[in-house]
Amino acid sequence: MLKHRGFPGRLPGTDFQFTIRRANPKGITPLTRRERYRDRKPADRRADTAFVQALWEAFGDRPFERGNLDAGRLNWLFGREVLPAEDPFDSQSYEALLILDVPAAKAAFPDAFIAGEGC
Repeated sequence: MLKHRGFPGRLPGTDFQFTIRRANPKGITPLTRRERYRDRKPADRRADTAFVQALWEAFGDRPFERGNLDAGRLNWLFGREVLPAEDPFDSQSYEALLILDVPAAKAAFPDAFIAGEGC
């Protein structure tokens, strides 16, 4: 499992996790699309925005390996702002390639792109 060095481990001051420390011994958590409802807590929305910003700063619009990125956090974005970058896509692989859909991410999380221009 690739460890993304320099990628934030969590949203500062919270327990919202962005990366995992080690592979799950019970099996890899598959990536699946989770529905984001309008009544989500502000803290959840801040975590999503910070995660998109971290993805943008670390990878820009280039494909990246799933590696140690947290599946729970990716699932909130998967299928919308984060897309499979390979076909066929193995949702249960740490080596799976993903890509940030920049236009969709900018539309959903404009605040994530204000700080910088990414890679």
